[in-house]
Amino acid sequence: MSTTVPGTYTPRPGAAPLPRMIAAQAVLETKMLLRNGEQLLLTVVIPTLLLVLFSSVDIVDTGKGRSVDFLAPGILALAVMSTAFTGQAIATGFERRYGVLKRLASSPLPRWGLMTAKTASVLVTEVLQIVLLTAIAFALGWSPHGNPLAVLLLLVLGTAAFSGLGLLMAGTLKAEATLAAANLVFLLLLVGGGVIVPMDKYPSGVQDVLGLLPISALSDGLRDVLQHGAGMPWGDLGILGVWAVAGLAAAGALFRWE
Repeated sequence: MSTTVPGTYTPRPGAAPLPRMIAAQAVLETKMLLRNGEQLLLTVVIPTLLLVLFSSVDIVDTGKGRSVDFLAPGILALAVMSTAFTGQAIATGFERRYGVLKRLASSPLPRWGLMTAKTASVLVTEVLQIVLLTAIAFALGWSPHGNPLAVLLLLVLGTAAFSGLGLLMAGTLKAEATLAAANLVFLLLLVGGGVIVPMDKYPSGVQDVLGLLPISALSDGLRDVLQHGAGMPWGDLGILGVWAVAGLAAAGALFRWE
């Protein structure tokens, strides 16, 4: 007859440490993203094709200098938007519809931990995007300049701004509406956000409005630093900061888990 000591279990029951739970969820989120063909098309294939096509064929007048020097910063901004906004909004919207978020919210992982894991997954994906697009741009003859710290700040604030807007959309609209709206916004900002078409091609009044968009601030800020070697783009950083604070605050207040 075997005996056991009361209260002694192997393995010890209970939730894993919070950092380990967040890391495990972030790994899962990243794997799911990379296995999704539609998401890969949006986050990797489309930006890559746009960079190669418009750098190789003289379709759009990008001004003096090589086309790739103008296009590469804009495509990097597009990559951030495609992952932090469009991809995250669509994926989170359908997770909410199918009850995935509701079930995860009842797990030992707190809701803020789940959002932290999603943010970490977005950052990992963006690093992979940036490495790939930078390598392709270098192969096309890109010669960037500027302060790496300014570039990092722009990318971080841009990610925060688009993440807030993506989560706001996913947490307030139905999944089908999120799918349609996120793709529509992606296309509109691709055309009107200074990614491929220079902002000076638009009328002055339109430029003033478009310049306040997060994609315009991100692409213009990256272009000022990487193409023109400018210092810290405080104006563009300020615009991105306002969008980040407003988007994340609104998402936190209005996000519905069911």
